[in-house]
Amino acid sequence: MPIAWFAGLIVTSALMIWKSLMLVTGSESPVVVVLSGSMEPGFYRGDILFLNMGKAPIRTGEVVVFNLDGRDIPIVHRVIKVHERKNGTHIDILTKGDNNYGDDRALYNRGQEWLHMQHIMGRAVGFLPKVGMVTIVMNDYPYLKYALIGVLGLLVLTNKETDRFIPSRSAAARLEFSVLDREMATADVLKQANDREDINPAYHLLLRSELLGSACPGPISPDKVQQLEQLRAPASPGKSLFRFKTGDVHSPHGGPAAQSPFAVSPVGNDTAAGSPFASPRRAQRKIARAPFKVLDAPSLADDFYLNLVDWSSQNVLAVGLGTCVYLWSASSSTVTKLCDLAPNDSVCSVEWSKRGTYLSVGTNSGKVQIWDVAKLKLLRTLEGHRARVGTQAWGSNVLCSGSRDRHILQRDVRCPEHFVAKLVGHRSEVCGLKWSPDDRQLASGGNDNQLYIWSLPATTPVLRFSDHTAAVKAIAWSPHQHSLLASGGGTADRCIRFWNTANGTALNCIDTGSQVCNISWSKNVNEIVSTHGYSQNQVIIWKYPSMAKLATLTGHTLRVLYLAVSPDGQTIVTGAGDETLRFWTVFPSARTTGPDTTTVANMHRTTIR
Repeated sequence: MPIAWFAGLIVTSALMIWKSLMLVTGSESPVVVVLSGSMEPGFYRGDILFLNMGKAPIRTGEVVVFNLDGRDIPIVHRVIKVHERKNGTHIDILTKGDNNYGDDRALYNRGQEWLHMQHIMGRAVGFLPKVGMVTIVMNDYPYLKYALIGVLGLLVLTNKETDRFIPSRSAAARLEFSVLDREMATADVLKQANDREDINPAYHLLLRSELLGSACPGPISPDKVQQLEQLRAPASPGKSLFRFKTGDVHSPHGGPAAQSPFAVSPVGNDTAAGSPFASPRRAQRKIARAPFKVLDAPSLADDFYLNLVDWSSQNVLAVGLGTCVYLWSASSSTVTKLCDLAPNDSVCSVEWSKRGTYLSVGTNSGKVQIWDVAKLKLLRTLEGHRARVGTQAWGSNVLCSGSRDRHILQRDVRCPEHFVAKLVGHRSEVCGLKWSPDDRQLASGGNDNQLYIWSLPATTPVLRFSDHTAAVKAIAWSPHQHSLLASGGGTADRCIRFWNTANGTALNCIDTGSQVCNISWSKNVNEIVSTHGYSQNQVIIWKYPSMAKLATLTGHTLRVLYLAVSPDGQTIVTGAGDETLRFWTVFPSARTTGPDTTTVANMHRTTIR
């Protein structure tokens, strides 16, 4: 089998070349691909680096590739400090990304302050720009890799060495045809074609418009109009087979047929004023399947019950990384460190006020801190919870916080008290909170698989939905329809459910096939974005109410636990346990004529550290 032999030869040659490069360079990985933008502008995502270990000592300023214990993916950063012991047998190395806010100590393993020689895989001695994008595409879209392997395997299985068939050209095998018969047959075929054209002119006109999209060349003659009406008429007038449509007079609902403004079918119920030949086709919106920006987010927790990413109305992204909260401006791509709770506390949730001037930070100790982001100043520290605060929700002047202690505390920031009401109902950790657009109802989800609706100032839930079979973290209110609520369940449930909170009824249920981590409604169009965990780690754009999938976005290698939407409603950012933030353009812009001052289309590449 030549293809199998050729494929084996390629694999063997590649292995031999790789092993030879390892011997020559002294590095276990002589060639690596840059996966993030932390070294820009020196190296960009997709660049291929050539490594050489050598015997020369590591010096400050060199670009090295290192691999931390327990990590699968090596990191490309620059050496900023080198401490060499007197005996010369031990070297401490500190690294930093050129485009990062600080050094890599936050990236190292817990308790590790320095790198040592056993962590260094090699120093960069050369590079090829953007050649490694193929590797990144294969990593972001693994199904392409599997498809390529499947095609190669199929070629190997189906390829066979067989003799070619050469037809006999002997005189006895030749067929003799009469030239006269051939000319008569050709003339007869042309005549029949002309007859059919004369009989069905309207049919050909409609077929050309339907298949080629061409406009009607001029007014239709009366005889063609009659033929057009015959085409529109049902084949069996006396029967109702295949005749029921929306609004059909013969349907159970009755009434005139509803005509779509985008109808293009020439056999539809169009009038002379609205000819199908003049109706424009509605272009289908294209959604990019790859993120336009990827940020490093070291120490971004892989915890389903936390909420560590939020996007303000002032176009500033807040991210909780370990013990710190960082602010990233989408307009200027600048990173600001807001606070550090080390060594005795850590960040469990962040939530912007509606105006984007204050940020509330929920901590592992059960406290809630209110920060003025313009002054980088801590305004208040609110207590009341006995365990971590994993979710928060701002109303106009009311901040609600949910905790592992199973309680929801209502806090009025204008009052000196730490909280003004305690909402009791959940029997396990509260992991999801969302105010309705009019601030009249609060939805809460918990690890007890319950979804509660609260109408303040009442301290008991007015509605209780128990259909989910796993934790309810994903909650979103529709900005387009009053009292419409969407919720998503965890690994054992995998469903997105829709509720009418005005009358307490369940509207619909969609099985997504994987853990639902977040839901958000587009404010520009009636669409939904959901992020998922086990086992597909995907982002899905849905059309409501049909719940047809408009796009499925992949790239994250772990659960997509965090989701936030930009203030212009076009861009989303997703965060995952793979310690990356990915930016996607998924929704259209709002139908307004004024200038857009919050767009993120011109964001520059940077990292969050």
